[in-house]
Amino acid sequence: MGLINLLNEKPVHLVLAKDRVRSIKRGHPWIFPEVLRELPKAPPGSLALLKTAEGDVLAKGYYDPGSKLAFRSFALQRDKLDEQLIAARLERAAQLRDMLFEPYDTTNGFRLVNGEGDGLPGLVVDMYDSAAVMKLDGAGAESFYNSREIASWLMFRFSSRLKTVFLKYRAGASSSSDGALGSGSGSGSGSNRGSGVSASSETPGAGVDEGRGRLLAGEPPVAGRPVRFLENGVTFQADIVQGQKTGFFLDQRDNRAFVGRLAGGKRVLNVFGYTGGFSVYAGVGGARHVTTVDLGRAALSYATANWALNGLVPERHVAAAEDAFEFLEAAIKGREKWDVVIIDPPSFAPNKQSVEKARASYTRLFAAAAAVTAAHGSLSLASCSSHIDSPMFMEVCSEALGKARRQGYVVRVAGQPADHPFPAAADELSYLKFVTFRLEG
Repeated sequence: MGLINLLNEKPVHLVLAKDRVRSIKRGHPWIFPEVLRELPKAPPGSLALLKTAEGDVLAKGYYDPGSKLAFRSFALQRDKLDEQLIAARLERAAQLRDMLFEPYDTTNGFRLVNGEGDGLPGLVVDMYDSAAVMKLDGAGAESFYNSREIASWLMFRFSSRLKTVFLKYRAGASSSSDGALGSGSGSGSGSNRGSGVSASSETPGAGVDEGRGRLLAGEPPVAGRPVRFLENGVTFQADIVQGQKTGFFLDQRDNRAFVGRLAGGKRVLNVFGYTGGFSVYAGVGGARHVTTVDLGRAALSYATANWALNGLVPERHVAAAEDAFEFLEAAIKGREKWDVVIIDPPSFAPNKQSVEKARASYTRLFAAAAAVTAAHGSLSLASCSSHIDSPMFMEVCSEALGKARRQGYVVRVAGQPADHPFPAAADELSYLKFVTFRLEG
């Protein structure tokens, strides 16, 4: 068996009902069901040819008739979609990370494969030192990729340090045959930040939780026993079995480092703090005191543990298990102020229909955050929703500052780091927005 599962000897022929030729040729990886003339019956993950109405082959990829992403493109026109292509793209992804992080002595927690951004639609692999966590985005990816063979490739490519490859299921999915496994949104189009680790992680279990994932290669991870890794020389731990996504939000690495540089001698507030990434960087950066707010008690236990792992003074950190909106409202009433405030919320807009409601929630949240930011302090605001684009996000930030009656200056505009690439033709996969303001009095 190879890196992909060829479910059908003859590819499914998909015919465009609307003109998407330019988009596909420019490299956009997705075709939606309504763009196709019909949806032929075929198993998810079937090899498919995308054709024009005139019968010309535009692209080759895999097909999932039950998905909102009916077709995912790998290769254009006469290019071959085969084992060699998949292997070459895996190697290309690994070489980029070698350039970014080798010799992996200061950062060994990173995204190795970022789906469409590495030419491997629906496949995500995150590395945590000696452990790799794989996620497959939807039934098509689950059936198309041979997860065990990809795990074997990873073990060989990183043989000097990789000990575990673990496949993480999506919520509600269960194990079945190779390549037909549950997954989450692997392409990086949004993250449920700050809403806490599963409550079951507060009571560590023995061995792998088969409801959450399964071992593909190497040594089995243990539920409730986190793996340790480095990020810019800062030590963290992540529960790759029971934690959210693959265990940690690696996409905020550069932004955490920036906040750390602002924190020296300051009082810092980290809201939707999850396992304390921004908090620990602030502590390492010399913060006078840090408060981490998250509704999930299990997540906060990891935030406290990550603080201790870096030898930081325990009394300089407080973990508050509270609702973010309620915490900020109480802080406003109590006239509390922080010099550095970070708001990294979950995706309030999981789909287009929820955008207007999400805008209102972001505006309310960001206005409250601005109200508790000290004069001349810094306020960092984030959104991980792909349905809130950058111009809209800046509008929301401006509205929030106006609502709070605060004047601000943009210090930095950022997004996801270099190990989270995206296709130039698919700007919607540039999902992370992160803006830091300096607020006047």
